[in-house]
Amino acid sequence: QVQLVESGGGLVQPGGSLRLSCAASGAFFRFNAMGWYRQAPGKERELVAIITIGGSINYADSVKGRFTISENNAKNTVYLQMNSLKPEDTAVYYCYHRNYVGNSSWGQGTQVTVSS
Repeated sequence: QVQLVESGGGLVQPGGSLRLSCAASGAFFRFNAMGWYRQAPGKERELVAIITIGGSINYADSVKGRFTISENNAKNTVYLQMNSLKPEDTAVYYCYHRNYVGNSSWGQGTQVTVSS
């Protein structure tokens, strides 16, 4: 079972930046996919950004040009750099990992609040 530990959430003013980190442990091989979802109050969980084993990266349209996902293979860690944050980015952000046989794991979630 893969364990995911997230960090980096918090309170930031509109226009500010935050960097989320997600460290994976317990995986024997590189992930098949790893990335970030978010869930705002009263809304469904949605994809924010994801990296697949082929190296392709997908972003939600709402974050393109503002958010950047990256990885550190040696540390089994993915990062989400979030710039130009907006109040509508407020949500709980969840790290997601899918292993080479298709099993999915989720982090515990980290709160991101964008407010003045």
